[in-house]
Amino acid sequence: MNKNKQSNPGYQKAEQKARDYFQMLFKQVREQTYVPLLINDFNSWKHHHVHHSPFLSFFSSQKKKTAPRDYHPYIQWLNYTGKLEPYLERSIAYLFLRDLGKDLGEPETQNQVRRVASSLKTQLTTEKSGNQEPFNLVGLYRKSQEEGIESTMIWLIHKLKNVTTIIPEEMDGVQAQRKLIKIIAGVLMHVVNEIGDEVTACERRKRLDIAIRIGYCYGLTYPFIDDLLDSNVLTPQEKHRYSDLIRTTLTTRSVPSLGKWTGPNKNLVEKVHKELKEAFEYIKAHQRSEFLDSFFEQSYVFFHSQEVDRKKNVKNTSFTNEDLYLPVILKSASSRLIVRSVISAPEDKGFDDRTFYYGIYNQLADDFADLFDDLEDGAVTPYTYYWLYHDKRPDLINPFELYWSVIAHLIHHVYRSDTMTREVILDRAINGLKRYKAKMGNKKYKKVMDVFTANMQPFNGLIQQMVKKAEDVDFFDKLLRDQMITSLKQERNEREDFFENIKQVREQINSLLPITKTNEIPLLDETVVEAANYSLEGDGKRLRSVMACMMSVKEYGLNQASVEPLIKSIEYLHTASLIFDDLPSQDNSLTRRGRPALHQVYNVAIAELTGIFLTQKATAEQASLNQFDSKTVLELIRYSAQMTSEMCKGQAMDLASKGKTMTHKELNLLCFYKTGMAFEAALVMPAILAQAKADEIAALKKFAWHAGIAFQIQDDLLDVEGEEHLLGKPVGQDAENNRSTFVSILGIEEAKKGMWDHYCSAIEALQHGQRNPAFLKHVMDYIVHRDY
Repeated sequence: MNKNKQSNPGYQKAEQKARDYFQMLFKQVREQTYVPLLINDFNSWKHHHVHHSPFLSFFSSQKKKTAPRDYHPYIQWLNYTGKLEPYLERSIAYLFLRDLGKDLGEPETQNQVRRVASSLKTQLTTEKSGNQEPFNLVGLYRKSQEEGIESTMIWLIHKLKNVTTIIPEEMDGVQAQRKLIKIIAGVLMHVVNEIGDEVTACERRKRLDIAIRIGYCYGLTYPFIDDLLDSNVLTPQEKHRYSDLIRTTLTTRSVPSLGKWTGPNKNLVEKVHKELKEAFEYIKAHQRSEFLDSFFEQSYVFFHSQEVDRKKNVKNTSFTNEDLYLPVILKSASSRLIVRSVISAPEDKGFDDRTFYYGIYNQLADDFADLFDDLEDGAVTPYTYYWLYHDKRPDLINPFELYWSVIAHLIHHVYRSDTMTREVILDRAINGLKRYKAKMGNKKYKKVMDVFTANMQPFNGLIQQMVKKAEDVDFFDKLLRDQMITSLKQERNEREDFFENIKQVREQINSLLPITKTNEIPLLDETVVEAANYSLEGDGKRLRSVMACMMSVKEYGLNQASVEPLIKSIEYLHTASLIFDDLPSQDNSLTRRGRPALHQVYNVAIAELTGIFLTQKATAEQASLNQFDSKTVLELIRYSAQMTSEMCKGQAMDLASKGKTMTHKELNLLCFYKTGMAFEAALVMPAILAQAKADEIAALKKFAWHAGIAFQIQDDLLDVEGEEHLLGKPVGQDAENNRSTFVSILGIEEAKKGMWDHYCSAIEALQHGQRNPAFLKHVMDYIVHRDY
């Protein structure tokens, strides 16, 4: 360890600065000079946060306060009570302080805070965005369209999805996603803050694109370095080798080859190495040369200080105070200084010092909140170590006292007793304790406080009074954090349920589909039945029939047995359409679903007859829906027949288009007739049976229009970019058949933009309808992310 420090002058310099800072804080704690300063601060601060008048309390209670964790109701409550603007101003001021390293005492910064808060208030209170989830994918993509960076957003969506597939189950995927999104947002905020009004639209797009990509590349270090090394996924030998690889990268400024990896996590490490190498090269390529030294220096400080902490054993009773606190100061400061160098931001006078002194404030607050999780994991932090050994080691500094010493130093020395800074930092401190108390419960909170505040009386009495009585100390970023975690967990659970339901329903549907031979007429040739069963046995996705089943049973509450004929009819019709599509006179496909096409196994005549046979079987199944009103069944059959005839027109249009260049509008219409109508039927026919209202059916039709086009665009993309072993058919058939596709007309990049635009439109159609089934959102996710 000493050898590594000696060979890195940058680390030595940073460590000495951290040591000087720590000694100054230690002196303040020992002499308790921070106490009178903060007592005066709180006595001024509480006038805005502790209200004694029962008269005012009576009226303020008439509109019941909503819990901060309830995102939309809480925003509405703040707006109703006139508290939204100051809430947003202190929230934005805090982000400027923490993430941008700004001096809140500067008039220019104050004006920026007010502008951003005002813009955010407008966004949160407009009717269009008032009920949207924060970080809603549709909202983010629409925003990217406004900025002209749709391709960047598509790239990011793909990358985030890739990260979630790489992260092992033993690691917290939701937290990894949250951290990554937070870092991207932080880098983006830095860059947006640096973009002036004089910047051209083209330059703005370029800088936003780079910011998002750099944010992602830098953010990857958290799940793929910090979290991976903190977890128990890698073996000790693998961790050692992986750490050496990272250290070599930072000291040589080049990612070494992985070489032959020995260990049980070979596949994981290979994927992580590939992603990190790509990210590292991107950051290097997009930094100005004068910032590279700072980037590598701060990155090494951050990595090495993390390593020092990571290798500590909580059973070691001889750690000194410097052992405990210097790595915390170093890693908390360097993590934010890295961002500044990563984006090649111009020098900001005082930024480095403000950021260096500020970092430990956040780190100590986070470590306090994570005390019991860290104890369970055996992690050494100032809090866990003090908790375990304070009664045996009187020399140990109480981290809770040091935390308040840091606050006093920031307010009165770093930020020169600025009123706004004092307001924001004290708001944040009390808010953190309020949240912790609510999370732990009164009994456990008191137990913690008894340990960490034993030598802080009567100052602690004042703090606890503020925790109990102070109001208006909530922050928007905490609200977003809670909402994001809730949304990500909910989405993960819904996605798991979706695929589990699909698997179960698909198995049920597969068991329904086989057609039984009659055996009533000995001389009758049953080849058509055999051919039909051959086509039905293929490894199909059953997406349309699954959608119909889930709409019928999950959404409309129809009896599953009663709608089985409908489910069968939809799959019979779809299979018939595929048989006709594959014929030599049409698409001339030799394979389907990874097997020879039907006309290859039998002959063209049998294939044609089988298609007609399945179409008629579908009608017969629909006619057997005897548990529903006859008029309703008749309406369903009429609708089904109309859809089938329209789909035939669509196929004829497709055949006529071969060798011709189609317009974008013509292609949209064609693929709706070929694909979208089948989606529409899968949604509308259950709605007909459930006697749904006309406006609800209209919303489902609009969803199907966009879902069908998105599905076809992805099909066209897979024909160019897909893998044959996954698709179950050769790639490049569209070009070989000289067929107009979204890719041939628009190009790959514009086709992807079109697909995501239709994705958004489909979700928006559901949001405006009476029903917004979660599973349909995941149907859309499946459509745009599928690889076969």
